[in-house]
Amino acid sequence: MRRLFLDANVLFTAAHNPEGKAALIISLGGEGILQIRTSAFAIEEARRNLAVKCPTAVKQLGEILKTATIVPERPDASFPPDLIEKDRPIFQAALAGKATHLITGDTAHFGSFMRRPAKTFGLVVTTPAQFLDSL
Repeated sequence: MRRLFLDANVLFTAAHNPEGKAALIISLGGEGILQIRTSAFAIEEARRNLAVKCPTAVKQLGEILKTATIVPERPDASFPPDLIEKDRPIFQAALAGKATHLITGDTAHFGSFMRRPAKTFGLVVTTPAQFLDSL
């Protein structure tokens, strides 16, 4: 079974747009088709951004998290050497949490790693749309 680690921006998008692709991934997790994982770091970032940009969606984030397994941060876990520091906790938690995929909308920082598992210790980094297209 595919184990998906969701970045903060995917959590934000799923809470903000319950009809979108990020929300569909959450729904597939709720149906037991996928395993959904995230970290406290990602949750806090999503919650903080929702509180500022779309406070009415904070409650929806809580609903989304009912389908997710929260994995611990692992600052000692590996990461690609050219990954910027602020994104390392997300990558490290995904890797340490044994995710098969890191789902992110952050193409600015993760773009060079997208669908290149040889650069990411076997972890497939992809956008929600790319992941759904691969099913």
